[in-house]
Amino acid sequence: MDYKKTTADLTTATRDLRDFDGKTGNIYESIAIISKRANQISAEIKEELTNKLAEFASSTDNLEEIFENREQIEISKFYERLPKPSLIAIQEFTDSKIYYRNPNAETEK
Repeated sequence: MDYKKTTADLTTATRDLRDFDGKTGNIYESIAIISKRANQISAEIKEELTNKLAEFASSTDNLEEIFENREQIEISKFYERLPKPSLIAIQEFTDSKIYYRNPNAETEK
């Protein structure tokens, strides 16, 4: 997913937990789904950032290159301005963009 185009809030907001139980019927199950999705998003963003910063890695770093690499600083600042993975996951959950299933509920039926 392209996290640069997300409509998630950039700051935290107080939410009513009772709004999350409508889709799954259980608040705790909804929070677990959001938590797992936030971990996935965090891992994807970290991998993407690591790959972009790896381009700037060199075997012989001198002090001037470390402090004056503007492109690397701009990339880092961009990723710092992105919404937190938990906020992106909450937005995806409320927009019904997350696929989830409960194997225990399927076996009971």
